[in-house]
Amino acid sequence: MLGAQDAASRAEQRVAHVRDDPAGRYALAREFYQLATGPRRRYGHAELSFMRWSLARGVLAPQASDTPGSPWWRAVNERLLRDKTEALLLSACTTGTASARSVECWVDFLRRPGPGRWYRAHNASIVAGYLEHEDLAAAEGQVERFMMNVALLRVLFTHTMLVRPRLALGRLAVLGPLAADPRHRAVHMFLDLGRSFPPDYPVTAPIEETLLDEHALARMLDYGVIAPRLPALYEFSAASLDQPRLTTLLDHGVPAYVWPHADRHIWYIGNTGPHLRAIARATGTRLLWEPSPLTAARRGPHR
Repeated sequence: MLGAQDAASRAEQRVAHVRDDPAGRYALAREFYQLATGPRRRYGHAELSFMRWSLARGVLAPQASDTPGSPWWRAVNERLLRDKTEALLLSACTTGTASARSVECWVDFLRRPGPGRWYRAHNASIVAGYLEHEDLAAAEGQVERFMMNVALLRVLFTHTMLVRPRLALGRLAVLGPLAADPRHRAVHMFLDLGRSFPPDYPVTAPIEETLLDEHALARMLDYGVIAPRLPALYEFSAASLDQPRLTTLLDHGVPAYVWPHADRHIWYIGNTGPHLRAIARATGTRLLWEPSPLTAARRGPHR
């Protein structure tokens, strides 16, 4: 019988086998859902879509290639692959203990599939990867680190939208569970970073130019809906995932994963216009990040 230690070792071996094979990584991620039966097969939509975007950007490319990928994105992706692979092996065992809390969450999902359990498992792996690889994140460029924070806050928000819709959407809470269900393609609207950021890695454009080119709908979501709720979202997620360190990734309500306080002002770029205040009020809150005169002057007229 396969033991817990064997499961962890075999999972590590399988991930190591595809470490420098981006297409192999994707095949391993997809296999987790293809091996499932019934409705469990439908849970991979958002995850696999995000991975296709990562592949297209080149962040998962081998370090030895002519255009090396991102050590950080590769490491976080590996954590997710390894946790899922170990959980799949353990789910066939009658005994054994998972090597990490995130693996336990995946085993729980495999044995009792449900949208909330999928988010808890997925986000447990992602947050563990973030916390484990802060050193790699610190070596990335400013735009890339900004993107890391946006990816994190959106996936935490989407989980909350499903299981605590009033916390995430206020008066519009009724829309949350359907829009955030990982089995439905509507969730792509919240997790798709392709509309917000450049398609290539590494990003060479200045941070201000990149942010001012952000898609209007993405800006409305990030600044008008999510930003006012970040402290509550991170507190809820920290408790749900048993990751108390998660709350330290905010700097007085502003995302701060590997983000120095001196650069805090960058999060105010684009946070202008009465439409964002109207969106915040429509969901029962108000803007948390008010633009400074300097930011408004840099940005020019609202567009």
